[in-house]
Amino acid sequence: MFLEVKKLTKRFGGLIAVKEVDYTIEKGKINAIIGPNGAGKSTFFNLISGMLKPSSGKIFFKHQDITGLPANKIAKLGISRTFQTTTLFEKASVFENVVVGHRLRTKTNMFDALFHTPRYKREEEESKEKALEVLKFTGLLDVADQVVANISQEEKKRTAFALALATDPELVFLDEPTAGINPDETDKLSELIIEMARDGITVCLIEHKMQMVMQLAEKIMVLNYGEKIAEGTPQEIQNNEQVIKAYLGGSVSA
Repeated sequence: MFLEVKKLTKRFGGLIAVKEVDYTIEKGKINAIIGPNGAGKSTFFNLISGMLKPSSGKIFFKHQDITGLPANKIAKLGISRTFQTTTLFEKASVFENVVVGHRLRTKTNMFDALFHTPRYKREEEESKEKALEVLKFTGLLDVADQVVANISQEEKKRTAFALALATDPELVFLDEPTAGINPDETDKLSELIIEMARDGITVCLIEHKMQMVMQLAEKIMVLNYGEKIAEGTPQEIQNNEQVIKAYLGGSVSA
């Protein structure tokens, strides 16, 4: 499997936020994780991306054990993520924000930066070229020079996508990518996610907009109180009694 999680568990004192979750992601597919608020979805993302260390369990990426590695090392291996609340440099331009992403792939050190060595100049150009490439891909070239604080919420979401893509990832985790935007903007971001998959990037998203999830995802996992209660295709999830109960008796397709 492209990514495999075995018995992943995270405890915060007496609270078990994620409990012995087994999960696999196949390369090139759009995956989704759903569940009620407080189900442990973002904690699960944080464990895989290195923001948190697991209490127990294992995480494998392309058959390599990455359990407990720091976030920067996991990013260099090809796993990137966005956050539920966009974490951008509000006073910098869209272009400047995205350039930062590709610097993960550079070898420039303090000496290079201070003395503007050939390596520094070469890698700065590479980072700028990569930034322009992903800004074009995400439809942000028109606002590239604008300060992030002055762009729309939907454009900030796209900037977060662009920042993640600038790291040259193979797998991208999107934490509630369409939170706080309207239905038309949601459709446009859905199209961008589909384009990412077509471009060879594996996607896993957390999302509360069930109609979007059912249309996009090829496989869905459902968490409730930190435990996996279901996994399958959108149709299988829609007809699962445990899932319906987890959503307080409502239809997950609503």
